[in-house]
Amino acid sequence: MPLPFLAIVAAGFGFAALSPFLTKLFKNNVGWVMALFPLGIFAYLCTYLPIVLYEHPVVLRMAWVPSLGIDFSVYLDGLSMMMALLVTGMGALVFVYAGGYLKGDENLGRFYIFLIIFMTAMLGVVFAGNIILLFCFWELTSISSYLLIGYKHKYEDSREAAKQALIVTASGGLALLAGMVLIGQIGGTYDLYTLLQRPPTLFTTHDLYVPALLCLAAGAFTKSAQVPFHFWLPGAMAAPTPVSAYLHSATMVKAGIYLMARFSPIMAGSD
Repeated sequence: MPLPFLAIVAAGFGFAALSPFLTKLFKNNVGWVMALFPLGIFAYLCTYLPIVLYEHPVVLRMAWVPSLGIDFSVYLDGLSMMMALLVTGMGALVFVYAGGYLKGDENLGRFYIFLIIFMTAMLGVVFAGNIILLFCFWELTSISSYLLIGYKHKYEDSREAAKQALIVTASGGLALLAGMVLIGQIGGTYDLYTLLQRPPTLFTTHDLYVPALLCLAAGAFTKSAQVPFHFWLPGAMAAPTPVSAYLHSATMVKAGIYLMARFSPIMAGSD
């Protein structure tokens, strides 16, 4: 049962809901308080390092939509561990930075809501052991990044930049969903661990391989702002600097790289 990791995701949304109250309570020191959450997750994940690095990946499953073969499952190996530590470690630093950068902002509590939801969504992407579940969290990163980029909603350029980023990344997400469905049809399952055990030739010789690969690449390229989908990223810098530091430098644009690295053993035909 993936209860510890399910608890992390649930706690993320719960902590986001508490953000406005914590902002009012701790005022100028709220950044340090908010940073305790990602820092705690970082420390918890470090307890899994010996298992992941020296023994075996952590694979946990809990039925979610069994009729469709969709589980709430966790797959934690070296790659996902590295990304999770990046998300939480950089998150702790950015949370502190945001408290000082937006000091006195009347909407700081709302800002932390969006930031924590984004961090939780990113953790969901790298924890996901089911590729449909991965897609769900993938799209949540697009929605939360839209809210963060458009945080200064009184300004038209912020609203336009947020809208453009959402249209591009969400459209890529729909392509990704199609790719996930195709990969599931080829591999006979949506379970990530099982798919990675399949021989690469099962995918590379299949008639659906090229469409699945193109859909997967579209999802990764739009999220990571790669050519020809790079145009949304400069406009997204209209967001507050902590957003750019976290989303566009440290985490969200890395999600596309994570996606390609995750599926490379089967889609690139190599181990």
